[in-house]
Amino acid sequence: MLLIFWYYVSKSMCRSNKSPWVCLTCSSVHCGRYVNGHAKKHYEDAQIPMTNHKKTEKQEKVQHTVCMDCSSYSTYCYRCDDFVVNDTKLGLVQKVREHLQNLENSAFTSDRHRKRKLLENSSLNSKLLKVNGSTTALCATGLRNLGNTCFMNAILQSLSNIQQFCCYFKELPAVELRNGKTAGRRTYHTRSQGDNNVSLVEEFRKTLCALWQGSQTAFSPESLFYVVWKIMPNFRGYQQQDAHEFMRYLLDHLHLELQGGFNGVSRSVILQENSSLSASNKCCINGASTVVTAIFGGILQNEVNCLICGTESRKFDPFLDLSLDIPSQFRNKRTKNQESGPMCTLRDCLRSFTDLEELDETELYMCHKCKKKQKSTKKFWIQKLPKVLCLHLKRFHWTAYLRNKVDTYVEFPLRGLDMKCYLLEPENSGPESCLYDLVAVVVHHGSGVGSGHYTAYAAHEGRWFHFNDSTVTLTDEETVVKAKAYILFYVERQAKSGSDKL
Repeated sequence: MLLIFWYYVSKSMCRSNKSPWVCLTCSSVHCGRYVNGHAKKHYEDAQIPMTNHKKTEKQEKVQHTVCMDCSSYSTYCYRCDDFVVNDTKLGLVQKVREHLQNLENSAFTSDRHRKRKLLENSSLNSKLLKVNGSTTALCATGLRNLGNTCFMNAILQSLSNIQQFCCYFKELPAVELRNGKTAGRRTYHTRSQGDNNVSLVEEFRKTLCALWQGSQTAFSPESLFYVVWKIMPNFRGYQQQDAHEFMRYLLDHLHLELQGGFNGVSRSVILQENSSLSASNKCCINGASTVVTAIFGGILQNEVNCLICGTESRKFDPFLDLSLDIPSQFRNKRTKNQESGPMCTLRDCLRSFTDLEELDETELYMCHKCKKKQKSTKKFWIQKLPKVLCLHLKRFHWTAYLRNKVDTYVEFPLRGLDMKCYLLEPENSGPESCLYDLVAVVVHHGSGVGSGHYTAYAAHEGRWFHFNDSTVTLTDEETVVKAKAYILFYVERQAKSGSDKL
C-alpha cells in the first residue's frame, strides 16, 4: 500500500488504513474524507497558524487546502468542498501524481506486490463457490461504509438486483467531458441541481455499473454520497438515517431528474419508446412517466363513506411503495412462553392496510352533502399494481417521549405473493398477473431508528446473497425467511411457475 511507503517521507500519518489520502499542504497521509471525520480534523489542524515559522506574504495568500487520493490520484479542496481539476502554474499537482506512480512502479514496492498478491488470492479463494459440483467466483461487490451509510448501501444493493430497473440506468450513455480549458469537467444533460451542476442519475448509474463486476474489493460510493449531500440536505452528516426515507427521497429525485432533457430529447420519450417498459396505464407522479414510475408506480383508490348520509367519496392516489402497519395485537415481543401464540404474517399487515376502518374523532370527514365534518369509514383498494411491489413495514412509531421500534417477526413468502384479493377489479386480472416473487429484503438490526445497522438480502440469478456493507456472503432461503424484514421488494411474476401462494 502507498500508505506504508509514503510514511517515510511524510511528517505524520493517520493510523487508519482506509482510503489513504495525502495532504498536499503538510505531506501527511490520513484516511478517507468520509471515515470518522479524520480528514476534516486534518484540515482544521492545517488551518492553525504555524508558530515556529514566520509566514511570508505568499503564504498568507494560500487559502485552499488540497489533498489527493493515493489510489485514483484525484484532488479535493476542503475550502471549495469539491473535486478540482486545476493545477499550479508549475504543475506541482501533476508532479505529485508522477511521484506516487513512480513509487507504485519502483523496485522498493516488490515486497508490497507480493503481499498484495497473496491477499488477492486469499480473497479470491474466499469468494469461490461450488455450484452444481463446479467452482465459480462470487461476482457480487460490496459497498464501503463511509460513516453510518449502511442505510444507503442496503437500498443500493436492493435496487441493483431489480434487473429491469437496474439495466435501464446501466444502459444510459455516460456524461460527456468538456475539451480545451475545461477538460475533465463533466457536462450533464440532466437538469442542474441548484448552483452546482451535479447529476444524481449519473452517479447512480456509475454505482450500479460498479456492482456485479466481479471486483474483489468493495466499491466506495463517495461520488454518489457527495451528490446526495448536495441535493438532499436531510442526509448531510454522518448520523444514522432511515433506509425507507432515503429510498423515497432517492426515487423521487431520480424521477424528477429523469424528466429533464437528454441530448435534446425528453427522457420520458425515450422511456415510452422502450418496449420493455411501455404500458398503456403507466402511473405518473409529479409530471411525465419515467422508469421510476413505470417500475414502482401503482395506483390506490381511497374510498370514504359518510356514516350519517351514506355519501361516498373516491380518490385515486399514485404510490411508489405501500407502508403497512404491524397490527397492534402482534406488536408485543414474543417470549418463550408465547411461542405457541399467533404469528404475524404479511397477509395480516396487508389486510390491516386494506380493511374497512372507521376514522376516529380526530379524522372526521368533511361531507359535501351534510356540509360539515361527520363520522366516516375509509377503505383502500389497489386500482393498479406495479411491476415491482415495494412493501414497507412500519417498525418505528412515536410514543410520548421517543421513537420505539416494533421488533415483531413478520412471516413473508419468498414466492407467490398473491395480491388479487386486494384489487379493485380482480375479475379483470389474469390468473398469474397478481403473483409476485421476492427479490430483496432490507433488515434493520438494533432498537432505534437513529442507531443500529442496516443489511440487505437479495436474489441474483437464482442465488441469495447477504449484503453487509463491504462484506457479501452467499446465503440460503431458510436464512432469508427468518429475517425481521423492514422493506420487502417483490417482482411481478412473468412466467408460470410454482403454485405457492400467500
